[in-house]
Amino acid sequence: MILRWGIALLGGLALLLYIVYAAAMIAVHPIYIYPFDQTVFDNPRFPAAEIAGVPVYVHQGAPDAPVVVYFMGNVGAMHLFAPMLEHHAERGRSVVAMGYRGAGGLPGESSETSLKADARTVVAGLDAVLTGARGPVIAQGYSLGTGLAVHVAANSDVIDGVILAAPYARLCELMAAASGLPACLLPGIQKWQTLREAKEVTAPVLILHGENDTLVPLAQGRKLAAALAASGETVAFKEVAGAGHVDLFGRAGYLAPLDAFIEATQDDY
Repeated sequence: MILRWGIALLGGLALLLYIVYAAAMIAVHPIYIYPFDQTVFDNPRFPAAEIAGVPVYVHQGAPDAPVVVYFMGNVGAMHLFAPMLEHHAERGRSVVAMGYRGAGGLPGESSETSLKADARTVVAGLDAVLTGARGPVIAQGYSLGTGLAVHVAANSDVIDGVILAAPYARLCELMAAASGLPACLLPGIQKWQTLREAKEVTAPVLILHGENDTLVPLAQGRKLAAALAASGETVAFKEVAGAGHVDLFGRAGYLAPLDAFIEATQDDY
């Protein structure tokens, strides 16, 4: 009898501790999703602007050139993604890169809801920062930003192509693996379930994923690719040999398919 009581007591204490741990993680989890760097992006080629109050960095490309709407990763420091932006500019493309509130020295606070609302605002207001005729609009995202690229493609009819680098299917699955909590089921969690919006995407998609990515495993990208393909859209999946999560840009096999995808979208526009 005493032994049973002891076991029951220990089980109750373990459950209580688990509940306390879960509550603490719900409270602090945004810190892990948005570990923003505060380095200010100061690049004269991409001057700061605003679209209905949303911070953006803009490069005006050649007439009728593609427009790349860029959504960076969760480090939140645009200067780390400057090589990708510069590459587009050197190819004559227009670039509108969205700043994240609370990152890179910008005021405010980001959440899944606010970032997605900002992304929709940016796509709807491109004419406010770009002049003249433009070519196809490409939504490009890296890591966290892939959720925004899919979101705008699923909720706007102006997106002509989508490029996803190191995408996740459900960010909450990665949170669950790291925390031991059922993050996709818990209330109060910013879940970032890109998989749910895949069926609403009506533009061709290119996915680029490093074969050695341990932060967002290759299986996440493949799961998202399958969901996008099931919706009937053209999906190309490129596994970048030797690449991890943060070194995609410098790897062979990254820029060539990206440029070919944009050029094909331009040809079909």
